[in-house]
Amino acid sequence: MIPEKKNASDFPTKNIDIEVFSMPGLSVNLQQNEGKAVKLTASGPLKPACSPILKKIASRLQEEKPALIQEDSFVPSGWLPPIPSPAFKRLIFAEVQIALGKYIPETVSIEITRQNSSKYPPGTAADELDMDTIKRVIDEALDLGTLIISFTENDPLLREEIFELIEYVDKKRAIVNCSTWGTDFSKETALRLKEAGLHSLMVGVYSTDPQKHDAVRKSEGSYERAVSAIKLALEEGLLVLMTTHASPSNIKELPALYELASKLGVHEFSVWESMPKRRGEPVINDGDRRTILEMYHRINSSPEGPRMFSNTYFEGQMMGAMAGRRWMHVTVDGDVKPSPYPPFRFGNVKEVPLKEIWQKIRSYPYFQQQKNISPMHDPEFMEFVDKIPEEAKLPYPFEKICGK
Repeated sequence: MIPEKKNASDFPTKNIDIEVFSMPGLSVNLQQNEGKAVKLTASGPLKPACSPILKKIASRLQEEKPALIQEDSFVPSGWLPPIPSPAFKRLIFAEVQIALGKYIPETVSIEITRQNSSKYPPGTAADELDMDTIKRVIDEALDLGTLIISFTENDPLLREEIFELIEYVDKKRAIVNCSTWGTDFSKETALRLKEAGLHSLMVGVYSTDPQKHDAVRKSEGSYERAVSAIKLALEEGLLVLMTTHASPSNIKELPALYELASKLGVHEFSVWESMPKRRGEPVINDGDRRTILEMYHRINSSPEGPRMFSNTYFEGQMMGAMAGRRWMHVTVDGDVKPSPYPPFRFGNVKEVPLKEIWQKIRSYPYFQQQKNISPMHDPEFMEFVDKIPEEAKLPYPFEKICGK
C-alpha cells in the first residue's frame, strides 16, 4: 500500500500545539490553528540565537508541501526527520549548538560496499569495512549528535548485512536513508527494509531515456531495474525518493524526470548538482541554478505531484554548504571526507575515532567559513584540488596541502 501524500494543511488534527523540543533556555512548539499551515514557535532566553534557522524551517513548512503526511506526524522531506519525533528534537538541538558556534555533523554518510552489480569480483568484499567497524562508526556518529545516517555510493543493498545495519541504528536518535541502483531489488527486499526501520529509499534515475540512464550506470537494463525497485518499494509502503544529478547535459530534462517521478508516485524528486572531479570539467552555471530554483518553488507550492528537494536551494539559500559543517562521509576504505565529493581525506576510522577526525576537519579555516556553494564548485576550494600531485592516490591527505 502506497502511503498517502498530502499537504501540510491536511495535517489530521485541526488545532495542534505540540512541544517538539525543550532545553534550559529554549522551548520550541509546533502549532497549527483551524487547518492553517504548520509553524514553529520558540520561547526562552536562547530564542534570539536560534531564531534565524527556526524562521527558515518555519517558512519552508508554511510555503512548501511535505513529502508525506502520517496520522500523528509529517515528513517535510525524505532528507529530514518526521515532525514531531525524537530525531527532529536532535535536529533542533544541533541547530541551536551550531547557532552558538559548535558545529555538529548532522548527516554522516557511509559506504559499505564497492559493488553495483550482482557479480562480485573475487576478493572485493574482503576490502570492505567490517561490521564491527561500521557499527562503531554509527555509535560514534550518534554520540557526536548525528541525526541522519545514510548508506550510499554503489549499491548498499548488495551487501547482505545492510538490513542488520539499518536495524542497528537507534531510531530515537537518527533516521536512516539508503540508496540503491535497484540491482537485485525484490518485494522481499522492500519488506526487509521496512521491518528494519528504513526512513527513506533513494533510487537514482538519470534520464527518461533508458539507454541514456544505462550509459550513466554503465550497465544494460539499469533503467528497468531502477523503475522496478521504485514500484516495489512503494507497493510495500516505503518512503521513496527518485534522485538525479543536474548537469549541463541533462538540465533541460529535469521537467521530464519530474513527470516520471509523478507518474511513478514517489514521495520526493531529489535533485543534486553534479560535481566536477577537477577544474575545467563542465558544471552547471548560475542560469542553470535559477532554472532549478524556479522549478523548486513552483513544484513545492503546488498541491499536485511529489515534493522536490534541491541542494541548490537547501545549501545555496537555506542552510549553507553542508560539507565539513553539517556533513561527514566515510568511504568503503574507512577514509573520512567532508562529503562524498572532495578528493581529500582527514583521517581513517580504522585508526582514529570519528570525533577526532571531525575536530580536525573543523580546525581548517576553509570549513570555518560560511559558504553557499559546495566545495567542488567553489574556486577557493578548487585551488586546494589543483595542488594534488598527478598520479596521487585519492582521497589525498588534506594536511599535505594545508599543513597540520
